[in-house]
Amino acid sequence: MIVPISLLAELLQALPQLRAQIYFKSSMTALSHAMEDLVLAGSDDEPLVIASFQRERFYRQEAHRYRRIASRSSQVYVLAAPETDFKNASECHETVAFAPDDGLSKEWHLVVLGQQYSTCLICQEKIVPIDNQDDRGPLLMDQARRFEGIWTFDREVSSKAAALLLDRIVNYRPELAEKIDRARTTYKLKTPKKTRKSATSKAAKPDISTRKNSKIPNPKLSDAFTERLVTYLQAGQHKLLKAYSAIAAQERKERLVNLITTAMRQSLNPQEIVEVAVQELGTALSASRCLIYRCKATDVAVKIDREFLAPGANSMLDQTWLLQENQIWSDAVARQERVYIQDTSQHPLIVNTKFLEKTVKNWQIVSWLMVPVLYQGRVLGMVEMHQCRSVLPWEEDEIALVEAIATQLGAALIQAETYAHLEELNQQLEALDRTRSNLIAITGHELRTPLSTIQVCLESLNSEPDMPAELRQIMLETALGDADRMRKLVQDFLTLSHLESGRVQWNVESLTLQECVDLALSSVRSRTVDQQLPEIIAEVSAELPLVQADGEWLVEVLSKLLDNACKFTTPQGSVTVQAKYNGSQMVEVLVADTGRGIEANSLKVVFDRFYQEEGALRRSAGGTGLGLAICKQIVAGWGGKIWVDSAGKDRGSEFHFTIPTV
Repeated sequence: MIVPISLLAELLQALPQLRAQIYFKSSMTALSHAMEDLVLAGSDDEPLVIASFQRERFYRQEAHRYRRIASRSSQVYVLAAPETDFKNASECHETVAFAPDDGLSKEWHLVVLGQQYSTCLICQEKIVPIDNQDDRGPLLMDQARRFEGIWTFDREVSSKAAALLLDRIVNYRPELAEKIDRARTTYKLKTPKKTRKSATSKAAKPDISTRKNSKIPNPKLSDAFTERLVTYLQAGQHKLLKAYSAIAAQERKERLVNLITTAMRQSLNPQEIVEVAVQELGTALSASRCLIYRCKATDVAVKIDREFLAPGANSMLDQTWLLQENQIWSDAVARQERVYIQDTSQHPLIVNTKFLEKTVKNWQIVSWLMVPVLYQGRVLGMVEMHQCRSVLPWEEDEIALVEAIATQLGAALIQAETYAHLEELNQQLEALDRTRSNLIAITGHELRTPLSTIQVCLESLNSEPDMPAELRQIMLETALGDADRMRKLVQDFLTLSHLESGRVQWNVESLTLQECVDLALSSVRSRTVDQQLPEIIAEVSAELPLVQADGEWLVEVLSKLLDNACKFTTPQGSVTVQAKYNGSQMVEVLVADTGRGIEANSLKVVFDRFYQEEGALRRSAGGTGLGLAICKQIVAGWGGKIWVDSAGKDRGSEFHFTIPTV
C-alpha cells in the first residue's frame, strides 16, 4: 500500500520540538558517508542500518558500501524506487522496492542505531526554482539540489525515525514482520499496537549490540568533527553557488551580446536588429515589458513599434510615447546614463509629478529602468524595462547586461545607418551616371540636330542670294523652329535646376482650378495651332473649393501634362481633365488619355530626369524627358503628390496630382 505522506512530516509531527533546516546535496553526501564510515569503523557492534534512496540509480552508486555494511550486521535495510532490476529481496541485506509515487521517492534517509551511539538523517528534497537552468548546466543543477530535514545524534529522534521507517518496510514486505519485531526489541523501539503482543511473545535474539569489546569512536569527538565538516561544506557550497551564478550571469551576458552581434552581421536592417534585442532582453531579465525605440535628444514624442510583453501586461505597441514631458527620460538623456527606479510608488519625482504619476498608473509600471542607446555622445534611442506586477529588483549584473546590449545596439544602429546612407549615395551616383548618359544622348540629339539644321539653312541663304522667296521663307521658318526647340531645351534645364536647388520663390494664392485649366488648354492649343490634336474634354466643376498654390506653376504643370497626353495620343483618341475633392483638404486632378500607355516596369521611373520611354535616340516624339521631372518638383513644392497609372502598352495613361485647398 502506497504511503503518500512524507516521513519527515511524520517525524516532525511526532516530535514537535524539532526544527528542520536546509542542506545542500554535497553536505548530505558527506553526512551519509560519515554515518556509513561510523558503522564500518566498529568491529564488534551490529547496528540497525536503514537507508532510503529516492531512486535505484542513487543506491547503485553506494551499493558496494552497503555490501560491506551488511557483512557487519544482519539488520541492514535498503529502500529505493526501482528503475531496472531493483526488487524486494533478502540477499546480503534486505532490499525494499517502493512505488515511484510513494512519499519516499522525494526523500533521502539514513538511520544508524547502535548500542552506544545513534544518528539519523531524515530529509525531503526541496524544489527551488533556478533561473535559466539550461544555461547553468547539469553540474550546477546537481550542486544546487537542496534538502529540508533533520540530522542529529539524538537517541530519541533516531529511534523514532527508525520505528517509522520499519513501519514502511513492513508495509511493503510483510514477510519481514518477524525480523523487524526482533529489531524493535533489540534496539528498544516502540512496537505498533497491533504487533506488540506477537513481538513480546516471541523469543528475541540475544542483544548482540552490547558486546564489551566493540570499538566505537568517541561519540563526542564524532559529533564535533561532523558538525565542523558540515559547516565547512555548507559554507563552501554557498561560495560555489555564488561563483556558478556569477559565471552563468557572465555567460548569459556574452550570449546576448553575441546574439545581437550575429543579428547585426546577418542584417543591416535596424528594425530587425531592434526586434532581436527587445525579445532577448525581455526574456533574459524576466521583464513584464521591454521597449526599444529610436529617438533623438530633441524628439518630443515617438511611436512604439517594437515591444516584448509578458502575460498580464498591457501592450504599448503603436502608442505615442511622450518624451520631453517625461522627466525620467530627460534625465537619462541629459546624463547619458541609466536611470533605475526600483519602486515607482516611493519615488519622489513620480509622486510629485502628475504626468509621471498618471503614466505609471496607466501602464502599471512598478519598477522602471531606462538605458540610453548612445554612440560617441549622440543619443540614438532608448531601452526601457518595466515590471508591472510586483517589485522584483534587478541585480547589478542584470542592469550591466542591459547597458552592454545598449552599447552594442548603438554600434549596430550606426552601422546600419551608415549602410543606408551608403546605399542612398550609391543610388544617387547611379542616378547621376544615368543623367550623364542621358544628357550626352539628349545633347547629341536635341542640340546637334537643330544646330545642324540651322547651319544648313543659314549656309544656303548665304551662298544663294538669288534663292526664290518661297524657298527662302521655308529655310527661315525651319531655322526659327529649331532655334525655338533649342530655347525650350535650355529653358527646361534652367527651370529644373532652379526647382531642385530650392531657389524658386513661390507666390502662393487662392485660385479657382477651372480658370487654371482653361489657361493651360489655351496655351496648348496656341502652341499646336498647325497640328491636329485629339479631343480634349475638361470636366472641372466650378463648385470645387479654392486651391492654394502658385498660379503660374500650376498652369505649367497642367500644360506639360496636357502636352504629353496630346503628344502620345492619336487625333482619333481623347484627353480628359477631371478634378475632385478627396476629403483630405486636397483637390485631386486627373489628366487621362487613350494613347500609347506605359509599361508596368516604367511606372516608377517616368518622373526621373531625361526619362524617355522609347530611348533618347530612337523616339518618335520630340522632347527632352524633363517635363515630368519638372512637374514632380512643382507639385512637391506646394506639398502635393503626383503619380501615374496605366493598364499597359496602347491602353492609355492617367496622371494624378493633388493640390491643397484653402
